[in-house]
Amino acid sequence: MKLLTFLSLFVLASLSHGETSSSPIKPVLESLVEKHIAPGVVTLVAGKDKVLEIEATGYASLASETPMREDAVFWIASMSKSLTGAALMMMVDEGKVSLDDPVEKYLPEFKGQQVKDADGILHMPKHPITVREVMCHTSGMVLANEKGLKQTQSLKDNVALYARFPLRQEPGTKYEYNNCGINTGGRIIEVVSGMSYAEFMQKRLFEPLGMKDTTLWPNEEQAARLAHTARFTTDKKGLEEIKQDKDVEQRIIDKWSEGVHVPRAVTADMGAGIAFNYAKHYGEPAGGFFSTATDIGTFCRMLLNAGALDGKRYLSEKAVKQLSSIQTGDTPVSPDSAYGVGFSIKLKDDEGPSVGSFGHRGARRTAMWIDPKNEIAMVILVERFDMTGEEQKIMYGGFMKAAVAAYGKAGK
Repeated sequence: MKLLTFLSLFVLASLSHGETSSSPIKPVLESLVEKHIAPGVVTLVAGKDKVLEIEATGYASLASETPMREDAVFWIASMSKSLTGAALMMMVDEGKVSLDDPVEKYLPEFKGQQVKDADGILHMPKHPITVREVMCHTSGMVLANEKGLKQTQSLKDNVALYARFPLRQEPGTKYEYNNCGINTGGRIIEVVSGMSYAEFMQKRLFEPLGMKDTTLWPNEEQAARLAHTARFTTDKKGLEEIKQDKDVEQRIIDKWSEGVHVPRAVTADMGAGIAFNYAKHYGEPAGGFFSTATDIGTFCRMLLNAGALDGKRYLSEKAVKQLSSIQTGDTPVSPDSAYGVGFSIKLKDDEGPSVGSFGHRGARRTAMWIDPKNEIAMVILVERFDMTGEEQKIMYGGFMKAAVAAYGKAGK
């Protein structure tokens, strides 16, 4: 708590007097690196019309002491859920999908799916799971860590497998964070659009928006800009870079990738198993994407502008309002947040963004938030395992409070 108080005073002082930097964000990031909360950070703050500030501090690689750069590539993990949510809402806009539709309308393998109650007895649910429920984590579907759930590099096959497992509870009665549900939403996109999930995302979202570095399979040039993940040293006094492929020979990776080139920087950071994804051209809708601050900032600006950017409309205002509003009904999520269509929604302004702001975080502490009330979008990209809850409060709160104070309503 003392560290949080110190950082808050530090941010306020720098905002008031500009003693440390002309940037209101830079001192916060420098403190995160100095305190070993983050190995390196990239942040972006944008208004409706332009990027207001982008900053890079620390190291992209602790092992080689490679400085972080503004165009560093990060694994954004569960922030991918928001990209999938936006893509699905394109189908809703076109009248091809309704959030109230049963999933089995598009995926017949879900017909007859039953609920397994606490006594192990199977019975039919009160209603089949809906598109809304798979996208807001209230479907009751099997969880990704379920014993016996052997997933493959085929979205079609994976989702068909989910359908064979009974529901964990009645649909719509409990919030349970669920990658399998979001993946099911991605499969619906495939069936309705007639394109693979990856192809749809590229052609309908990334290429039109100019998100050139958002990908499921970083190439060699993008891998050279990869931000490498760090974790605590054994004594927890500092950070060290992870290397998740150190015991795997190149010939094994080549075999698993079926000859498709996989940058060694990617396997070092993600593990050699990602070679199977390259081989089968597979990417998980719930958490497979890599991206940059600029690309994510562009996506956020589109949403901040109610679905339009630079004269082109991607989503209707109605769709943006729907994906960014509570879809879980009376089912509670947490005291701090609710959930929309692939987006988390803030119920408190304790971190800086207004109540009603929406966005998502990723497993290694990346995050984006769109704040319509303050008319800004905020992106913070970090690759860090084992970050404590207190460290997360310092990092997210320090950055976002400084961003809102300096740039809310585009700097007033």
